[in-house]
Amino acid sequence: MKITWLGHSSFRVETGQSVILIDPFLKGNATFEASATEWDSVVAGATHIVVTHGHGDHVGDTVEIAGKTGAKVVTNYDLCMWLAKQGVANFDPMNTGGSTDQGDFTVTLVRADHSAAMVEMDVGFPLGSANGVVLTVKGGPTVLHMGDTDIFSDMALINELWRPNIGIVPIGDRFTMGARTAALACRRYFSFKTIIPCHYGTFPIIDQSADAFVRAMEGANVVVPKPGVAFDA
Repeated sequence: MKITWLGHSSFRVETGQSVILIDPFLKGNATFEASATEWDSVVAGATHIVVTHGHGDHVGDTVEIAGKTGAKVVTNYDLCMWLAKQGVANFDPMNTGGSTDQGDFTVTLVRADHSAAMVEMDVGFPLGSANGVVLTVKGGPTVLHMGDTDIFSDMALINELWRPNIGIVPIGDRFTMGARTAALACRRYFSFKTIIPCHYGTFPIIDQSADAFVRAMEGANVVVPKPGVAFDA
């Protein structure tokens, strides 16, 4: 499996014959744009787009990428119905607790503690729940992308059910867990072999680096990727 952090909560995951984009917020993502990574090269070959929730910094470029590549969008039912009205034709609706088989991997939506409304013309309307996403790769690792969330004790059940090896963890504070809370979540509820921090550095009002999280974790199992550079997981 190859994982590429694209800034904020956006990732490209390559496994088997599948190329999965998670929360593909690229245009307007300061970290991605500063990396000088080509948008076309990131979306090339995408087979799936997995979206954790309906906020604009997670839906991101989903409609454009789906139109360009034909990638299947996998997300909660309410958001799928909204995306269909934006022209997305290939989608696989789900809801919290459900799993769908995507061939090389299975997607499961799990709980996250966060809001999930889209705002248009100064009016907010709900687009389903905020979720974390478990990618269970056949013959490979299990990845938990927590989405945007606070810590909650039922993280223990997520670990018991799915045993994720790789954790993608929001650490930027203000809108998600900060470094101290995120580190506690990882240590108390999970046994990740690899921990990838995200949701930092994109906007001035959230934490600008992963340094505090690395310190809180005492460096244990933490990988801080360079934006746009793939690594083996």
